Amino acid sequence: MEISVLGCGRWGSFIAWYLSKNHKTVLWGREGSANINTILTSRSNGTLSFGENTTVTTNLDLALQNDTVVISIASQQLGNFAKMLSEKISDSREKRFILCMKGLEEKSGRRLTEIFDTAYTKPHKTAVWVGPGHAEDFVKGIPNCMVIDSADEGLKETLAKELSSPLIRFYVGCDLIGSEVGAASKNVVGIAAGMLDGLGLSSLKGALMARGAGEISRLIAAMGGDRMSAFGLCHLGDYEATVFSPHSHNRAYGEAFVKGEPFDKLAEGVATCRAMRVLQEKYDTELPICTAVYRILFENANTKETLDTLFSRQIKNEF
Repeated sequence: MEISVLGCGRWGSFIAWYLSKNHKTVLWGREGSANINTILTSRSNGTLSFGENTTVTTNLDLALQNDTVVISIASQQLGNFAKMLSEKISDSREKRFILCMKGLEEKSGRRLTEIFDTAYTKPHKTAVWVGPGHAEDFVKGIPNCMVIDSADEGLKETLAKELSSPLIRFYVGCDLIGSEVGAASKNVVGIAAGMLDGLGLSSLKGALMARGAGEISRLIAAMGGDRMSAFGLCHLGDYEATVFSPHSHNRAYGEAFVKGEPFDKLAEGVATCRAMRVLQEKYDTELPICTAVYRILFENANTKETLDTLFSRQIKNEF
């Protein structure tokens, strides 16, 4: 089997590297981008190097010849990208698309599979690949567990078997709503964790995780998903990589924001925070952590005072 990976950022490049251990892969990047230029020149992105099993290209037609396609781009670009793919692909073969991003549409709160399945109109099946892990750890041989989920039962089971290895053990997801919402929203919790780090309040991150999983479980349930998904690999299981890891862009963004320092990497939690406000209103669900982060980022609320309110709310039962 040959697999194409569209997107050559940190995560897309890792996915191509990982899949090339057992499959021939094609890694595509936009012509002129710094990432693809570096990889084409050196066969490396500084974290990992590509072997003979990987073809690196800026030719999208070449990448789209394969029937299994992984997409790893900024989540807010997915709708337009999917529409472009639908217009570009002329054959009628059913393709399998695996979305390897964690986000929600900023203005509508729509999940990524909803966005893709609406914009891509050719025959296809869609799955998501979520869960904990950073490329910097995987390339050192440090294993982790992740999740493949889909509305198609056969697809997710097949992909979990095809893609599993000693480095990544895949579980089959049982709740597509929960898998997508949980994976996206953990980035907002990651921003809050970085803000606590920046304020010297890192010891509060345990409480942040417990309450964060609780509030996201309520939202997932209100949306028709299984509230227990918030306590699985898509959300709580991804907290170590998001709330504590030095490789977490969302945690680093939150810390930089508090310290007034520049941050030039993609932090998906910023756009997701806006989407969570949309979902909070739509499903009438209390999301105090997401609300606090939103107020700090977009309403100029005082960071310390706003975060303090999370831990000084009126006394009530924990559950």
